[in-house]
Amino acid sequence: MAGIESFENFLVNQPMQVDYRYLIVALLVSVILSIILGKIYVKYGTSISNRKKFASIFLLLTPTTTLIIMVVKSSLALSLGLVGALSIVRFRAAIKEPEELVFLFLAIAIGLGLGANQLGITLVAFTIISLVIFSRSYFDKKEESQNLYLTISGENIEIKKIISILNNNCISVALKRFDQKNNFLEASFFVDFDSFIQLEKTRMALNSLSKDINITYLDKSGL
Repeated sequence: MAGIESFENFLVNQPMQVDYRYLIVALLVSVILSIILGKIYVKYGTSISNRKKFASIFLLLTPTTTLIIMVVKSSLALSLGLVGALSIVRFRAAIKEPEELVFLFLAIAIGLGLGANQLGITLVAFTIISLVIFSRSYFDKKEESQNLYLTISGENIEIKKIISILNNNCISVALKRFDQKNNFLEASFFVDFDSFIQLEKTRMALNSLSKDINITYLDKSGL
């Protein structure tokens, strides 16, 4: 019992020490890196979701992670309290593509590194990872040639008929996402046309599949 009481007293009386000068620097650096990360994700990401909207999360996520780690690491009691808090909180963000999850982990990793007083390691690692992203974008020539993002949705539509129409009218076709629930289907493609006439022929052929079909074209550069 004495041992338990002494451990409890240690948790309660443990001093909390925070270097406020480094905290300010870490928060400022985390904001700058999160902005850079967001711009990298918008420009070089391959996700078909709204990348600009998703990237705005980084500006809050990274500094918040930095603050939590800076505060928690100075106190064992707070560390244990954080574990309890995380067991209660449930995150239910709709992550539909692995790339979104990877960039979220990267934003959190930046916050962890800065919060743990590892400024140099964090900057070096972020620079290397950024170079890897740039290199991937540079060598990925095939996907860059596909300039339109096509979404098709509706009921009682067969995916093989959609793909057949696209193959007959498009220069290149890449299926990026396919969802089906009961009779409702939604498919997303990266496509490329050699002329507006081919695009119009594709639209008419797709409309013939169902009267309730929904077709959306977006310029990839605008995502």
